[in-house]
Amino acid sequence: MKVWIANLEPGVKVYLTGFVLALALTVIPFALVAIDVVPRLPALIVIAVLALIQVLVHLRCFLHLDLETTPRENIVAIAFAAVLIFLLIGGSLWIMLDLHNRMIV
Repeated sequence: MKVWIANLEPGVKVYLTGFVLALALTVIPFALVAIDVVPRLPALIVIAVLALIQVLVHLRCFLHLDLETTPRENIVAIAFAAVLIFLLIGGSLWIMLDLHNRMIV
């Protein structure tokens, strides 16, 4: 097994590492929800943290973005997209919670 892994090209190793990490970061939240051993709020926090880690794994292993070799403009564009996504999701949640509260009263 070690010989087979040692003979792989470096690019393939990165893809395999990313695949294994992404698979683990998907299976863990699925197991948390399916087995239901953790209370709801801590489970949601763990799932959110694992989702953030999975985004970083995808950026590093599949899109090959890192802070050393990636041009600064690409990092700024990704940060801007992250801010826009955060505002979009945060604004949507804010509107839905406000509508929910208005319907209860």
